[in-house]
Amino acid sequence: MSLKRVMTTAVIVLGALSLAGAASLVLLTSYLHRTTESLGSSVEGVRLAEALQVDLLNLVRLSSPARSLPSDTDRSRLETEAAIRVHLAEARLQAQSEQERALLAEAEQAISLYLYKREGARGLSSDEELAQVLGPPLEDALEALTRLVDFNVNEAHAARARADQWDQLANIAGVGAAAFLVLGGAALLLWFRRSVFRPLLDISLAMRRFGGGRKRTRAPEAGPTELREIARTFNDMANSLGRQQEEQLTFLAGVAHDLRNPLSALKMSAALVTSDRPLPEDRLRKTMALVRRQVARLDRMVGDLLDATRIEAGRFELSLEDRDARELAREVVELYLAGGSSHDLRLVLPEEPVLLRADATRVEQVLHNLVSNALKYSPMGSRVDVLVERSGDEAVLSVVDRGIGISQEELRNLFAPFRRTGRARETAPGVGLGLSVARRIVEAHRGRIEVESRTGVGSTFRVRLPLAPVTAHPPEEARPEDSASSPAGTVH
Repeated sequence: MSLKRVMTTAVIVLGALSLAGAASLVLLTSYLHRTTESLGSSVEGVRLAEALQVDLLNLVRLSSPARSLPSDTDRSRLETEAAIRVHLAEARLQAQSEQERALLAEAEQAISLYLYKREGARGLSSDEELAQVLGPPLEDALEALTRLVDFNVNEAHAARARADQWDQLANIAGVGAAAFLVLGGAALLLWFRRSVFRPLLDISLAMRRFGGGRKRTRAPEAGPTELREIARTFNDMANSLGRQQEEQLTFLAGVAHDLRNPLSALKMSAALVTSDRPLPEDRLRKTMALVRRQVARLDRMVGDLLDATRIEAGRFELSLEDRDARELAREVVELYLAGGSSHDLRLVLPEEPVLLRADATRVEQVLHNLVSNALKYSPMGSRVDVLVERSGDEAVLSVVDRGIGISQEELRNLFAPFRRTGRARETAPGVGLGLSVARRIVEAHRGRIEVESRTGVGSTFRVRLPLAPVTAHPPEEARPEDSASSPAGTVH
C-alpha cells in the first residue's frame, strides 16, 4: 500500500465529508427557512380568519335594535365592514395552497351572503326577526371561517412536524458523521502507527546500528511503498558498501601478494650481488636485468595506485597539446620492440596525420597498458596488432591480440577497479587497476574504450578519442620516417 495513496484517499474522503456537511447545512437551512415561512403563513391565516370572525360578531352586536345613538352605530358598522374587506384582501394575499384558497373563497362567499342579507333586514325592529333572517348566513360564514382556521392550524402542525423530522435527521446525520470522523481518524492513526511509524523507526534504528559499526545490519522492507523503497535503497547501499569493503580487503591481499614476488626477487638479487663470492659478468648482467624488470614492475604498480588515488580524489589533471596519434602509437610499440618482445608485435598506421588534442603522456600510458595486457595474456610468438585510423571526427587506436580472451560475463566488470578476471589472475600478476585507470584517462579526454572478445580467440580494445579542430590546428607535415615505412604503414 502506498502512503501517498492512503493520504490522498483520506484527504478526498475528508473533503467529501466536509462538502457533504456544508451542502447538508445549506439544504437544511433552506428547508427550515421555507418551513418557518409556511408556519408563519399558517399562523397569519389563523389570525386573519379569527379577525374576520370577530368582525362578523361585531356586526351582529351593532345590528341589535336595542342600541342607542344611531349615528355611532352606523359609523362603527361602516368601520367594521371596511375591516372585513381589508382582512379578506390580506387573507387572499396570504393564501399559499389551492385548498386554502378554496376554503377562503367559500368563507368570502358566505360573508358576502351575510352582508347582503343584513342590508335587506334593516327594516326589522326586533331581535327575534333579525335572528331568523341573519342567523343561518351568519352561521355559514362563521363555520367557513372555522374550517379555514382549522386548515391553517393543521398546516402549522404539519410544518412543525416536518421541521422536527428534519431536525432529527440532521441530528442523526451529524452524530453519524462525527462518529465516522472519529473512528476513521482513530483507524488512520492506528494504521500510521503500525504501518508508517514502526517501519520508520526500524529503518532509523538500522541506520544507527550500521553507522555504529554493525555492517551486517539491514532495514526491514515493510510498510507503505515509499518506506519499502527507502529500506530497499538503504539495503542496496549497505550491500554495495559491504562488497566494496570485501573488494578492498581482497585488493589489499592481492597487492601484498603481488608486491611480495618482486620484493623477494630483489632481495635475492641484492643478496647475490653483495655476497663475498665474485659473480661472472654474464650472471651479473642477468641479475641486474632481473632487478630492472622487477623495479619497472613495482613502478608500474605504484603508478597505477597513485593514478587511481588521484582520480578518486578529483585531482587528476591533463596537460593538453596537439599530437599526432601515429607518433604516440609508434613510441609505445618501439619501446616494446627495443626490449626484445617474444611476440609478433605489428604497428599499422595511416599515411595522413591523425591529430589529437590530448595529454601525450596519459595517452601513451593507456596504450602501454593495453599493449602490455595483450602481450601478457597471449601465447609467446602470437601476433599482436596496434592500429591507428581515422573514423569520422574520431581517432581510433586499436590493440588486437590472439590470446586467452574474455568471457561475456567477465566483460561486464572488466573496467571496475580491483577486479580481474579468473583466467587473468591465473595467467599474470597484477592489482586490477590498469584498465580502470585507462578508462578514466580516456573519459577525461571525452573519449571511450570499446572491447570485443571471445574466449580462446582473442580480444580487441579500441580507444576512440576526438580529433583536434582542423581550423585551430592545421595538419602537420608527414615525418620522413612515415613515408619511409612499409607501403601498408606497418612496423614489425
